[in-house]
Amino acid sequence: MTDPKQKDKEIENDRKRRRDYPLYVFIKEAVRFFYPKTTLEGSSRIPAHDAVIVGNHSQMNAPIIFELYSPVKRYTWCIGEMMELKEVPSYAFQDFWSGKPAWNRWFFKALSYVIAPLAVVVFNNADTIPVYHDTRIVNTIRETMSRLQEGADIVIFPEEHTPYNRIVNGFQDKFVDVGRFYYRKTRKKLAFVPAYVCPAFKRVYIGTPVRFDPDIPIEEERKRICLYIQEEITRMAQSLPPHKVVPYTNMSKKDYPLSRDPEKTDTKQ
Repeated sequence: MTDPKQKDKEIENDRKRRRDYPLYVFIKEAVRFFYPKTTLEGSSRIPAHDAVIVGNHSQMNAPIIFELYSPVKRYTWCIGEMMELKEVPSYAFQDFWSGKPAWNRWFFKALSYVIAPLAVVVFNNADTIPVYHDTRIVNTIRETMSRLQEGADIVIFPEEHTPYNRIVNGFQDKFVDVGRFYYRKTRKKLAFVPAYVCPAFKRVYIGTPVRFDPDIPIEEERKRICLYIQEEITRMAQSLPPHKVVPYTNMSKKDYPLSRDPEKTDTKQ
């Protein structure tokens, strides 16, 4: 049986060798050329160390923005299936396009195979940490701890397909466990930093962090931190002029929700 630590080392060495892979560099610079320049507002709220930035996914906008324009050194959690050639098509279709009308699903199924090689190149060469939902999650946690201790931030987009409100979907809450593992390892309380990704204004708005509390049972802490971040993202979005929100779920632009009703002046829905 392969030693997990040795396997981690091999993966990391392989990723280092491919960091300057020409096709990835070409794709990244092409995206940078065409994608609007986006800035982070309130980046001073991000602690200098021990920080996890948690934001809305905004379809593919959030991963692109943080890869291209993040002012801080960071590694983004990326679903492991999007980094494996054989697994990309089924995951991509199910997650991105399964809600498409029956008459054109064949096109998106074919597209999921077309994008697979490019997805593998991009996600394996970008500053990412593969995330798994099986026993390989230990590798995810181990690399996350290592990156945090190096002084890098971690970026996570934990939305799932269940709506929370018109701004953000519900969160998969197990990412909060990173705070528990980090406290056990370092005795430091990790900061979870809310981020609202807003393509309409070409901005990412950074909110007030919340610290992990090791004295609260983990089930309660997951709920507390997720609720705080969802509400902070909502508050930031609704404090801005009314605008179209790019949702997690892939849908027609005409169906994008408004951040708030134009006639409303408060931040409550």
